[in-house]
Amino acid sequence: MKVVIGTKNPAKIKAVQSAFAGYDVQFEMLDTDSGVKDQPFSDEETIRGAINRASAALKEGEGDIGIGLEGGVQEHGDELFLCNWGALAVHGQSPFVAGGARIPLPKEIAARLRNGEELGPVMDEYTKKENIRKQEGAIGIFSSGRVNRSEMFSHVMMLLLGQYEFSKKKNG
Repeated sequence: MKVVIGTKNPAKIKAVQSAFAGYDVQFEMLDTDSGVKDQPFSDEETIRGAINRASAALKEGEGDIGIGLEGGVQEHGDELFLCNWGALAVHGQSPFVAGGARIPLPKEIAARLRNGEELGPVMDEYTKKENIRKQEGAIGIFSSGRVNRSEMFSHVMMLLLGQYEFSKKKNG
């Protein structure tokens, strides 16, 4: 089976590869376009980005499965929460979609995002590190390392793969 991952982000790739442990899989990684803003600002936009990446990965990579993982933020009252969504695309079916963990961002980070900045560069400046999004991510920083970005997306991947497996059983 060929699984095409719509990103070259190491944290996301690790999540996909760990979900498919035990499968006979060939992986290909492509930088696919999310078709949404660099900083998705709602569940709807983040889901659309994940679906766009999965569909593009399936088509461009000529695979059996396309995977799209997208991080974003979602307003809840006066707080801004991290959100993450994924999509698994196969030929001839609507994509499977799943979402994951949420935590509120500190007010100073949320304010910068509301002013148009993107979380990745804000986190790099905040932590005085480079490429936080390719490592522990904001979730890793604000959960004191208890959950990193790859683990956050691993949960989403298990939900996506479980839905895919269920549909295969159901449809024979």
